Amino acid sequence: MNVGKEEQTLPYLLYLQGGPGFECRSPTESSGWIQKVCEQFRLILMDQRGTGLSTPLSVSSMSQFKSADDLVDFLKYFRADSIVNDAEFIRVRLVPNAGPWTILGQSYGGFCAVTYLSLAPEGLKQALLTGGIPPIGHGCTADSVYRACFEQIIHQNEKYYKRYPQDIKIVQELVNYLAEQEGGGVTLPSGGILTPRGLQTLGLSGLGSGAGFESMHYMFERLWDPTLVPGAPKRISYYFLNAFESSLSVATNPLYALLHESIYCQGSASKWSASRVRHEVEDKFDAIKAAKEGVPVLFTGEMIFPWIFDEIHALKPFKEVAHILSEKKDWPPLYDVQVLNNNKVPVAAAVYYEDMYVNFKLSMETASQIAGIRLWITNEFMHSGLRDDGGKVLDHLLGMLNGKKPLF
Repeated sequence: MNVGKEEQTLPYLLYLQGGPGFECRSPTESSGWIQKVCEQFRLILMDQRGTGLSTPLSVSSMSQFKSADDLVDFLKYFRADSIVNDAEFIRVRLVPNAGPWTILGQSYGGFCAVTYLSLAPEGLKQALLTGGIPPIGHGCTADSVYRACFEQIIHQNEKYYKRYPQDIKIVQELVNYLAEQEGGGVTLPSGGILTPRGLQTLGLSGLGSGAGFESMHYMFERLWDPTLVPGAPKRISYYFLNAFESSLSVATNPLYALLHESIYCQGSASKWSASRVRHEVEDKFDAIKAAKEGVPVLFTGEMIFPWIFDEIHALKPFKEVAHILSEKKDWPPLYDVQVLNNNKVPVAAAVYYEDMYVNFKLSMETASQIAGIRLWITNEFMHSGLRDDGGKVLDHLLGMLNGKKPLF
């Protein structure tokens, strides 16, 4: 990507991918944020442990473990603290004189970046965060995260149906159809089952990104098979069922489902936090009840529920593993508040005001604990700002650190 700069000595920038459990997207062209980074840095795309080219923990590779307990014991080494250790191992061997480098953390990568600031700040020259300031309280902060996120999810649902009011009846009709089927749903292409509550998880990809509304609406446009033969039974199209499975990504990246709540744990168990908090607002998120009463069916967001390990075929072998992880209490600390209070590393963060995944209020609480952090608060982008207009986002954050952008 650094065409014409092959012989120049450029500083290094490490990109920390979102997730957890997702590899870096392999670049196919010089554009967006990658092009902007490569104008000034040597870019390192590190597949976090367990993903991509870094000994991936896939549905098939994890089947090698003889017991659920053995796999759980292995999975405890795949959180942000271990990712930072890997990054430091690479840095001291790659960067000339083992000097510090810049990091760019998107979403969960931003969580990892704050762990980096806590555990190994000596390795950092500067840190850029995009939609990724984590809650840093002790215990398990997942409950507060999900309570805050459900509020934003309801808001995003309202915005979606305002943009596509015709989808209100389409979704209600689909929920009624699913509820009436034997077993409470229809078989998915991979062998799992699509139920009303499973359908609601479309909000994970559909409600929180820049083009999410459109992508979800286009799926509903092709929901039903056409009637080619008079009297043929009504059926959901293969196109829709396949698109639904593709939107989840948990079959190809099961670490996301298995470790999702543990990223919020320090010395405490999550105990299926999202499921517990959902019960507090179940009157608003009961899909079958909503469809019968003629009110909009609400989609959920970035949450993993225990029944997913029953309904998604690829996750079924890991149901016991998921339950053991939900009860695990001895998670080591990920953040050091005292170190963050005394932070000396220049940090710039894009905080998205309507972010559905990383709550604005909780982000601001943490930001107040990171000394010297410079915030760009904007509602111009959703959580996917780095993907949607990465050049602009990176230019603004770098500008804040090099004095080209005002700090107020």
